[in-house]
Amino acid sequence: MLGILPLREAIEKAEDLGLDLVEVSPNAKPPVCKIIEYGKFKYAAQKKAAEARKKQKTVEVKEIKFRPNIDTNDYEIKMRSVRKFINAGDKVKITMRFRGREMTHQDIGVKVLRRIREDLDTIVKIEQFPKLEGRQMVQVFAPNISEKVNTKSEKRILSDKEQ
Repeated sequence: MLGILPLREAIEKAEDLGLDLVEVSPNAKPPVCKIIEYGKFKYAAQKKAAEARKKQKTVEVKEIKFRPNIDTNDYEIKMRSVRKFINAGDKVKITMRFRGREMTHQDIGVKVLRRIREDLDTIVKIEQFPKLEGRQMVQVFAPNISEKVNTKSEKRILSDKEQ
């Protein structure tokens, strides 16, 4: 820690030590520089960026297909899959397929989509409302981030009470 120095003096001190003067924070007032070896600095920055990329989670879009006249047991099984995907942090695309005369009774499909929305109300946010694309109606749900944070903090509180 050398304090605030004129540029010429800082460069001379770096050359005396056989190192480089590297600007670390150019937006600060005054700009912050370090006397270090530039090659090691670049290597450390590269490793830090690679580590950040490795820890990043990619959000996938999982698709679940429904039919307008779905039975309750089939509905529950598909909803279990939807909840599993949402809890894993993935987006879910619900596709309502219409065949033949089902196209004239789209209101039945809308009711099923509304039921799905009501069942998932607390754990998801709606990214795309039902939209008709050809012979299928599509709706996209994304995990509700704040809800996930709340459940983690509740689990932590419960484990603290047990101890």
